[in-house]
Amino acid sequence: MKLSIRPTRRGTLTAAAALAATMVLGVAPLATAASLDGAASEDGSKPVPLRVATYNIRAGAGEDNVFNLDRTAAAIRSLNADVVGLQEVDVHWGARSNFVDEAKDLAKRLDMRVFFGPIYDLDPLTEGAPRRQYGLAILSRYPILEAKNHEITRLSTQTPNPAPAPAPGFPEVKVNVRGAFVHVYTTHLDYRSDPSVRRAQVADMLEILAEDRGPKVLVGDFNAQPSAPELAPLWQSLRDAAPNGGKTYPAIIPVSRIDLVTVSPDVTVRGTHEVATDASDHRPVVADLLVPREDD
Repeated sequence: MKLSIRPTRRGTLTAAAALAATMVLGVAPLATAASLDGAASEDGSKPVPLRVATYNIRAGAGEDNVFNLDRTAAAIRSLNADVVGLQEVDVHWGARSNFVDEAKDLAKRLDMRVFFGPIYDLDPLTEGAPRRQYGLAILSRYPILEAKNHEITRLSTQTPNPAPAPAPGFPEVKVNVRGAFVHVYTTHLDYRSDPSVRRAQVADMLEILAEDRGPKVLVGDFNAQPSAPELAPLWQSLRDAAPNGGKTYPAIIPVSRIDLVTVSPDVTVRGTHEVATDASDHRPVVADLLVPREDD
């Protein structure tokens, strides 16, 4: 839910970062959801299978509070997902994660492309060391065509007496899924009991999503259950992929469903499931989808 850990303007397209993201590794393997077939819709589009997942990795620490990125990678690999939204990702952050670039390391281990969107970007602790960053990441087996780290309202954990203000940490990628161009976003909403910041974040996200056309998938740690009043505006534009899904937090004996996969109306949900693992304090959620693709 919360892990004590330089903004860009909303909608900034980091073309170089997008290119780098697609070149972290070579050709991605075939989609693991490819066995799901779909008939053409009335408008002539051909649904394409896509398996997505969301996972708050707690910077690589499990329920036992032990940092073990091997365990984290194994948990993600077991999901067999094509695209995975990660929250609480450290990049050279600190001793708790051995100053590892978790985004790049996990991408390499899993043979996936990655785009990292920092929330915090701080000076290193020692001169000449990499900058310390903390945020979210999106892993993809498919080519990443565009990548953006949007700003949404945040209440900093790094500033004394913070006030809600725009800050980065809402990454989006546009992926080419066998000819279907899908926008995937991952989010980590405010953890505090006061819902006001989450309410503002929902409004910000909806504004960003409205700028994009085509199939959309928004995943993340919402720090609120789907019935929470501050999430209600989401359900005007998106739908919960797992309305009858199981609880996800905490991982061992979960009591709340706060890790969600949500989709735009043109996306078909074929099935969802949570995965019982103690590699983090959250359980990952997996959704098998069909996304529309226009005829060539």
